[in-house]
Amino acid sequence: MQALTEAEIRASFVNCTKGEASRARLPRELAELDWAGLDFLGWREPGAPDRGYLVAEFEGRTVGVALRLAQRPGAGRGGAMCSICLTAHPASGVALMTARRAGRGAAAEEYASAGEYFCSDLACPLYVRGRKRVAAGGARMTESLNAEQRVARMRANLAGFLGRVVR
Repeated sequence: MQALTEAEIRASFVNCTKGEASRARLPRELAELDWAGLDFLGWREPGAPDRGYLVAEFEGRTVGVALRLAQRPGAGRGGAMCSICLTAHPASGVALMTARRAGRGAAAEEYASAGEYFCSDLACPLYVRGRKRVAAGGARMTESLNAEQRVARMRANLAGFLGRVVR
């Protein structure tokens, strides 16, 4: 992923107003990020546990998406798997996140949002590359895919989600 400025990140959001994008609290460490090691930038808003954001390259442009965490009855028991990077976590490590669809018109009215199970900290690129470990009770599955193939699968899963939001 190419390094982005605060202004570029805020301008990339496709499913919220300019005012909402301007009020989003961005990660403080933007200048120190290893952008080359990220397939997308994801973060949760400090002080607002039900909000998250992700910014990624999609169809040749930078796309930002505002996310809302859905309430999960019984969360905290058992385990769960992220649908994007396929990392298994304790149940609290995965959250159903929804995004308002960016489109206008009949298609947007019919399906007003898209949702997916994400790592609750939105650190999928770090888990896939082994740069972040799963909390006790979760683990990366043993797979025959190498790291490059796992990254490609994660990118394809993310593109599927973004396609449902953007179109």
